[in-house]
Amino acid sequence: MQFDLLFEAFGKVMFHPANFFFVFIGVTAGIIVGALPGLTATMGVALLIPFTFGMDPVQGLLMLLGIFSGGIYGGSISAILIGVPGTPSAAATVLDGHIMGKKGLAGKAIGMATIASFFGGTLGALIMTFCSPQIAKMALKFGPPEFFALAFFGLGIIITVSGKSILKGLISGIFGLMITMIGFDPLSGAPRLTFGSIELLGGITFIPALIGLFGYSQVFQGIEKILTLPSIKSEVKNIIPKLREIKSVFKTMLKSAGIGTFIGAVPGTGCDVAAFVSYGEARRSSKNPEKFGTGILEGVAAPETGNNAATGGAMIPMLTLGVPGDAVTAVLMGALTIHNFQPGPLLFRDHPEVVYPIFAGMILAQFVMLGVGLAGLRFFARIINIDRRVLTPIIFLLCVVGSYVMRFSFFDVGVSLIIGIIAYFMNYYGFPGSPILLALILGPMAEQNLRRSLIISHGDPLIFFTRPISAAFIIIGIFVIITSYYRIKKAMEREERMAAVAAKEKID
Repeated sequence: MQFDLLFEAFGKVMFHPANFFFVFIGVTAGIIVGALPGLTATMGVALLIPFTFGMDPVQGLLMLLGIFSGGIYGGSISAILIGVPGTPSAAATVLDGHIMGKKGLAGKAIGMATIASFFGGTLGALIMTFCSPQIAKMALKFGPPEFFALAFFGLGIIITVSGKSILKGLISGIFGLMITMIGFDPLSGAPRLTFGSIELLGGITFIPALIGLFGYSQVFQGIEKILTLPSIKSEVKNIIPKLREIKSVFKTMLKSAGIGTFIGAVPGTGCDVAAFVSYGEARRSSKNPEKFGTGILEGVAAPETGNNAATGGAMIPMLTLGVPGDAVTAVLMGALTIHNFQPGPLLFRDHPEVVYPIFAGMILAQFVMLGVGLAGLRFFARIINIDRRVLTPIIFLLCVVGSYVMRFSFFDVGVSLIIGIIAYFMNYYGFPGSPILLALILGPMAEQNLRRSLIISHGDPLIFFTRPISAAFIIIGIFVIITSYYRIKKAMEREERMAAVAAKEKID
């Protein structure tokens, strides 16, 4: 660990007015985006990437990191006030947070969510800072077989944990892989799946595809629900919990921070998984598990600590291995690539001037989030009440602009719109979108390293099993897929039995 570079980065980020300003802007925008039901941190980062093109790369990345941190926290505000999570990672916060809001304790619930988010995010960022370089040193030993096995592992996990049906997750993943195959073949240079279109020779650009998946699809869902989302006029009071209340949940926050960081570091999981696992573990180990779901601070602290700790954890595989930990880091990985920085072990060696400011910016973002969160809660509560009939057209306009400015091409706008329509109907019929996104990121990596490995071995597939690291990733990936299949199958059978019993009781 090069502490001199880290301290220098902290000095530049914290005491350079422009850098601090962009972190502040990112965190504030992230909180607003996260607090608005239907928007996500992923969508916020994706929409603002085009605006970083003309900026200094470090400043642009600092702003995006601020949006990431603020967006995950911001989802708790709407979850507590109106019972509609602003982001998927805040879904577990609804269970106790909204009930506290109904009891007139919304201020205290949001205050606890703010402190827990700060604690979890800071600990996760510190673990990312001090563990990433060591992981990167090990990752330098990776070759084409290892990178293919890693991509296989990531795709396997996201497909199996992203929904109730592995088949639907697999179909979504295949759809994403088909998108990545459009354009020139990466090794031979031959065009494929272009259907004679000159515009498709360069392939589907990442940002328009991303905006289609998370932007237009959300617009269509917003139109569908435009008159049904609840609204609330709430005055937030007593936002800072007492010291004894913080002490009573400190052990829960510490444990949830560890759980969140670990889960975030596993490719393909993400903040929403970390939140529910943290909440479930807090309930399991509690002396009063029956109180969970009735509106207690512990039920707010656990998921908010877990999902914010996962932000730092998700950055670890993205920076060190070039594999995104979740959807947001997949977008951030795209941002790094756009600015000509290739995530992976070589990033630490070739561009320390980028890596260490990322560490410093991630930690600084937590302190900015704490200050902005506590100071601006009353303002954010008013933003939630924006009429969806006004908000949805604004989101649509941002989607059009974001997909156009990448290459200043209306063709990209059309492609983005088509992908958004497909994503909307896939979501309507229960096909998860996360496998598509991860396939867009890992698909090229898997294809290129698969073919390179086979070239090295003269077509012998045993190369993936004669190298320990690649064999371990492939075996673990297959194990996860098989166990997930049986877990989902048992869960569906249990639900069918419960439904049958309920139907029988209804008849009796």
